[in-house]
Amino acid sequence: PAVSVRNSVKLQSSKAVSISNELDLRGLTVEEALERVDKYLDDALLAGLSRCRIIHGKGTGALRSAVRARLENHPQVKAFHFGGPGEGGDGVTVAELG
Repeated sequence: PAVSVRNSVKLQSSKAVSISNELDLRGLTVEEALERVDKYLDDALLAGLSRCRIIHGKGTGALRSAVRARLENHPQVKAFHFGGPGEGGDGVTVAELG
């Protein structure tokens, strides 16, 4: 008897990714926040965003420091700065992607 072998390949269709230009991390631990930042940056880049706002709040500064360190070492982050007046000041980091 002949043996039939079937190979199946799953192809993922490319869908347009819809994503907000803002990520709110307030209330999270540093570990949770960094996981979300990594995923968010991947999604933002796939969606073609060139700029995003990451809200870390003012608090103790732990989230702000961790987020900015992560952005500094991310190959797709061209630059980042604190939000300006009306953008959240030093409770927000604005990142330029590309």
